[in-house]
Amino acid sequence: MLLELVTFFGYFAALLLVAFLSTKKQKTDTDFILGNRSLNFWLTALSAHASDMSSWLFLAYPALIFTTGLFSAWAAIGLVAFMFLNWHLIAPRIRIATEQSNSLTLNSYFEARFADTSGLIRLSSATMSIFFFTVYISSGLIGLGILVETLFNLNYLVGISIGLAIVVAYVFVGGYRTVAYVDLFQGFFLLGVIVFIPLLLLHQIGGIGPVMDAVRTKQLTTTLLPDSALSFGQMCTAAFGWGLGYFGQPHIITKFMGIRQVSDMKKAKYVGISWMTIALLAATIVGLIGIYIFPAGLDDPQQVILHIVKNSLAPIFAGLVLCAILAATTNVMAAQILVVASNLSEDYYKKLFHKHATPQELLFVSRISVILIALVAFIIAFFKISTIYSLVLYAWSGLGASFGPLVLLSLFMKGGINRNGAFAGILVGGLTAMIWDYFAVQYLWPVRSMIPAFAFSAIAILGVSFATRKQTLPSVEI
Repeated sequence: MLLELVTFFGYFAALLLVAFLSTKKQKTDTDFILGNRSLNFWLTALSAHASDMSSWLFLAYPALIFTTGLFSAWAAIGLVAFMFLNWHLIAPRIRIATEQSNSLTLNSYFEARFADTSGLIRLSSATMSIFFFTVYISSGLIGLGILVETLFNLNYLVGISIGLAIVVAYVFVGGYRTVAYVDLFQGFFLLGVIVFIPLLLLHQIGGIGPVMDAVRTKQLTTTLLPDSALSFGQMCTAAFGWGLGYFGQPHIITKFMGIRQVSDMKKAKYVGISWMTIALLAATIVGLIGIYIFPAGLDDPQQVILHIVKNSLAPIFAGLVLCAILAATTNVMAAQILVVASNLSEDYYKKLFHKHATPQELLFVSRISVILIALVAFIIAFFKISTIYSLVLYAWSGLGASFGPLVLLSLFMKGGINRNGAFAGILVGGLTAMIWDYFAVQYLWPVRSMIPAFAFSAIAILGVSFATRKQTLPSVEI
């Protein structure tokens, strides 16, 4: 226990040092929210991907493989494929478009793109963003609570309190730039940990052969290839059900907006995708190794990597895993809290209460917003209403369906879309994602919400725009 705690506090000290060294005095809201669009491709790449992979990478995804087998890795394949498309199709265009319109948030970009003077698009998109991000942030806190309970036998409340304090501290002080440097540091660290664990265990076990034998013994899937029409449909659902969400994740898209030069985007793409592929491959192997080590299963599959470490590795690795999950979780929470803070300051406070607010005033409101949204997420996490996997999927689907179709169509259609269609798409996509799993999965179509919500949002954008075709705008040319 002492060695694990020393490892944890040593890592925490290093994290604070990185935050301190990278902190630059924040003078304006642009500094705080986008780092004055001055990040290099390494920072952009690792920040985009490290702020994507939360405790989902260490806890939820290995649990999925542990309980179902290798075929569920199509979720990871879909994520890699669509993130590549996100870098290739969305990243350079959104960087140019938001700078041209002087937009600091995705919501303000939508407002400028569709010349919406009513504020309807901006407020509706901010509302969807705040709602789903609050759920997302709470999933990260739950992961930290489970981590502390399992490794240190401390109270769950202590875990979520420690995690929240760490994230709020460096976001509040440093803003976008500090979060990016911390993401860079933590991205390399958590990649090293998630790769080292399966490599070491496979060496001890004698390779992947015994692991796959154990998977077959439990009659779980051992191949990625579909063997029927049903499994082909499940493959597509897993890949598209996760992958489509990338087109509408504000906490990832804002990372694209902060790069210094659009010409650096290609290098950032390959650095980021390489990192992501290695991390997800390692996490898949961790889930499979869990089947070998725990053939009788676990009461809580989310803890498979934690039990692997406790049962198979030296005590110091428990501390390293704690730090890695802390890194993965705080990366995402920091990026998400920063986005929500920008929503509250730019999209609510400035739009509704003080249209002529100074940059310094908006900076103050952004920092207060960090504290407010963190407290709300803390309350949700305290009641632990669902699993990490379910909460992340719910929030991911909601954000992806609310914004993904509109991002794609706004950047690529040369005409035909207006503000009425944009508003309809945000509303239809978000509401469908909110209610689909509670009603439609049970009574209509047993497919998770991302695919139908994404499709309905795109149909609403095009249909309502066509029905009210008075105002259309050209796409952004690059």
